[in-house]
Parts: sequence; C-alpha cells; structure tokens
Amino acid sequence: MGMLHDAWLIARKDLKVEIRSRVALNQVVPFALLVLVLFAFALDPDRGLLEKATPGLYWIAVLFSGLLAMQRSFAVEAADGVTDALRLSGLAPAGIFLGKTLSVAVQLLVLEVLLGVGVAVLYGTSITGWLLLISTIVVATAAISTAGTLFGVVAAGLRVRETLLPLLLLPVLAPVLIGSTRAFEAALNGTPSEGWPWVGLMSVFAAVYVVAGIFGFGPLMEES
Repeated sequence: MGMLHDAWLIARKDLKVEIRSRVALNQVVPFALLVLVLFAFALDPDRGLLEKATPGLYWIAVLFSGLLAMQRSFAVEAADGVTDALRLSGLAPAGIFLGKTLSVAVQLLVLEVLLGVGVAVLYGTSITGWLLLISTIVVATAAISTAGTLFGVVAAGLRVRETLLPLLLLPVLAPVLIGSTRAFEAALNGTPSEGWPWVGLMSVFAAVYVVAGIFGFGPLMEES
C-alpha cells in the first residue's frame, strides 16, 4: 500500500504541475495536430494511400508528441532540483516510477483521444472494432509511458537529454509501434481477430517494462 500511496502522490503532483503550466495544451497538442494536417496535405491526392497509412501516422504522431511531453517533464525536474529532492524524500523508488508512469499515461490518453478526433475529421476514418481499438490504446499507452519513464530518468541529468532520450527510447518501442499500428489497422478494417495477437504481444512488452522499472528505477535515479 505504501508504494501505491507514493505513486498516487507523485502522479497527482506531476499532473498538477502540467495543468498549471499548460505546456501540453499549448505546445504538444498543436504539434501533434499539425503533424496530422501535414500528412493529410501530403497524401490527400491519393486518398487510398492516406487511408492505408492512417494507423501508422496516428501512432507516429502519438510517439513524437509523447517524447516532447516526457522530455519536458524530466528536464524541468532536473533543472529545478526536483530529482534530488525525490531521492531524499523517503518515497519508494518503485512508487515514484509508477506515479510518473501514471502521469505520463494520463497525458498520453488525453492526447490520443484528441488525435483520434483529428484522424476522424481530417482523414474521414470510420472505426468498427471499438473494443480492439480501446484495448490497443490502453496497452500501447502503458508500454510507452513505462518505457519513457524508465529511460527518461537515465537521460534527465545529461546535457544531451534532448537527443539521447529518442535514441534510447525509439528502438525499445519499435515492437510496440509495429503492434499498435497492426492492431489499429485491424480495428479500422473490421477484422479484430487479426489485431488481438498484436495486443497480446504489446502486453508482454508492457509487463517487461513495468517489472524493469519497478526494480531498476531506484538505481537509475541514484546515478542520474
């Protein structure tokens, strides 16, 4: 219970900071929507290609926008000395990890909903497999947020964190990006049976990231 209580405290703190700063609302969301608009203009002459590319474009926009949000979150904490304060706070490192993961996941879910609306409006996408789609979003968000939090603390204390975090994170999340794209595609095409194996694969990666974060976040935070 202590770990879960610590996680709730950290998540609430991070979300309050984000709500007050409105960086996600003023910078990350417009960037993500701009990516969708640019792809729509680039591929609009070939409507068939745009429809086929929609799942990949959606998750690329989510991933790049999530990177911006995570980079900013850890950069602010490193600059303000919050990371040092967390080390001395007495909170369980696993609780800190889970709290930060929850905060990132909430921000990603809000972003994904807004991008989903943008995809429906700009690309004229119709969705049939809602259960598969929601499951894909939840599992992919869990994987992205856990891996992002784990590698974010590695890059937080370094001057090259803006370039190091993508270099560390993108290869690790490649299977998740592929799986979420395939599952999203199956949901759009009305063939959910083809998407559930990908959701299962992403669940395995998400579980691995969670276990790695729970046991590895403390030592990594001490070294950052």
